Amino acid sequence: MANLKAMTGNEAAANALRQVNPDVAAVYPITPQTELMHEFAKFVANGQVDTEVILVESEHSAMSACVGSAAAGARTVTATSANGLALMWEIVYIAASSRLPIVMPEINRALSGPINIHCDHSDTMGCRDSGWIQLFSESAQEAYDNVLQAFRIAEHKDVLLPCMATLDGFILSHTVEPVELLPEETVKEFVGEYAAHRSLLNVDNPWTFGPLDLQNYYFEHKRQQVEAMENAVGVIEEVGKEFGELSGRNYSFFEPHKIEDAELILIALGSTAGTVSVAVDRLREQGVKAGSIKLRVFRPFPGDRIIDAIRNAKAVGVMDRSISFGLGGPVYHEIRSAAYRKIDVPMQNFIYGLGGRDISVPDVCSVVEDLQKTAAGEEPETVYVGVREGAAV
Repeated sequence: MANLKAMTGNEAAANALRQVNPDVAAVYPITPQTELMHEFAKFVANGQVDTEVILVESEHSAMSACVGSAAAGARTVTATSANGLALMWEIVYIAASSRLPIVMPEINRALSGPINIHCDHSDTMGCRDSGWIQLFSESAQEAYDNVLQAFRIAEHKDVLLPCMATLDGFILSHTVEPVELLPEETVKEFVGEYAAHRSLLNVDNPWTFGPLDLQNYYFEHKRQQVEAMENAVGVIEEVGKEFGELSGRNYSFFEPHKIEDAELILIALGSTAGTVSVAVDRLREQGVKAGSIKLRVFRPFPGDRIIDAIRNAKAVGVMDRSISFGLGGPVYHEIRSAAYRKIDVPMQNFIYGLGGRDISVPDVCSVVEDLQKTAAGEEPETVYVGVREGAAV
């Protein structure tokens, strides 16, 4: 019988960490991540795991402690959100360039200012070129599943890159949903025992970590990170299939919904993907040939796969919950760049939900109405979905 429980996204991610039982967790609170590590700390206090929890004075220190722990050969985790991730910025890059497979649940939240504690993707999108693998979750179930898979992906010998498994702040982190937990032994067998590829504590075969890396070597080491990220493509696919055999929930880079004959396709990531699929179903009932793609993996970016999926559409709408100022949204840039000189499909960018503003099924249906105009030949403009009139300065 399925081990089905009612839990928030934070609780789901915390339970994934509990079942893995990492060696070290360096933690610092920030809304809306705080409850995740509160929950995990209960497991530590109750003796359900023997993880060494390191309480630090800031997120910068948390990631610094993670770097030291992972370099010493320990399976290491942390969690953060928004301004906390921004405070980690320097060390996030060091973790990736040092090829340390740290796993971090990251709760998507708007970056200040103005001060806001609700969901958008400006935090994780700002971190997109730091060298971390990035997974996005539509539901609490996917948050649980993605955290488990993150260990296998990050720790693979051909990858050895840190991985953040993200879930939308409050929308998922604090909302109760049904979550099926895998049996404890199944998780332990799936994740496996951790054996660090390199360790500071290996005195028989010493390694240098964090060296001064000037003109002679820096370029080559960055190229090696590119290779590792490219290797992650096959690993993500392999791990997703294996996880599907265990759980019945298959994972790949994205999940298509009614795109086989779709003329208008919307692409979204995170919790909004569910809203978009409901809107697609409603539009189908009205005779509109709409479809959608839920993007799960943002780094490494599955550009060629997405292009193959959308090449027969009459127009594609890309929905971004963050902004690259003056340019639209980052997901839109990636897809448009991937499509350059490969397909001739008009694309339109839709910015929505900044600072946690709700997006409804009727909102998404209105997006498709705009997309129909683009398909008919109108010049596409960036649309700010639901923004009040007169907001321009």
